[in-house]
Amino acid sequence: MRGAGFLAIWSDVETSDLTDYRHWLTREHTTERVTTKGFLASRVFRAARDDVNRFFILYELEAPEVLDGEAYLARLNAPTPWSQRIMPKLGNFIRGGGVMAARAGRGEGATIAALRIEKLPDDRGQLANALVACDGIAAVQIGVTDEARTSVRTAEKGMRRNEGFFAGLLLIEALDVAALRSALRKADEIAPDVLALASEPEIYQAMFALDARIADFE
Repeated sequence: MRGAGFLAIWSDVETSDLTDYRHWLTREHTTERVTTKGFLASRVFRAARDDVNRFFILYELEAPEVLDGEAYLARLNAPTPWSQRIMPKLGNFIRGGGVMAARAGRGEGATIAALRIEKLPDDRGQLANALVACDGIAAVQIGVTDEARTSVRTAEKGMRRNEGFFAGLLLIEALDVAALRSALRKADEIAPDVLALASEPEIYQAMFALDARIADFE
């Protein structure tokens, strides 16, 4: 991830809506987003659990200003018919974006933990560097959410129920589950105050990716 901004989204989908949701996401929605000015790429992950269909989407932005920029707000205020059908069905919807304040490592991992954090680390770069030094960790990113830009009222936001908010994002990208769990234990050792106020450290697996810089949208 190279853009200065990010947008992170979590949501649950009922099994009866899963096929429609996946087709909407991969055949329309992510394409619509990454063809919006300021959006660079999209990555979609699915939680490694059997009791719920939970997804995490990470959008890479040129800058946090994209979040309340004219191009993106125009999209949000003109949702497609397919989006109008899907959006009200998304449960436990949490969305936030802002600046990616620290990065360490190189490349991308297919097994990740995307933690919503309420206490931001004092030294974000130090934490990212310490975690990426763990065996099997490809990259670590720490984002700071911009509440004002994330909270702009739009037609699309009005279609969802009780949208949650979070202060920051801790993203750990690993080569496998064992490496990810080890890094999470390390994070708890060196930043217990951060992890104590974080969301459950769920494991997600990569499902789909779309990069505006290399994709052919003809």
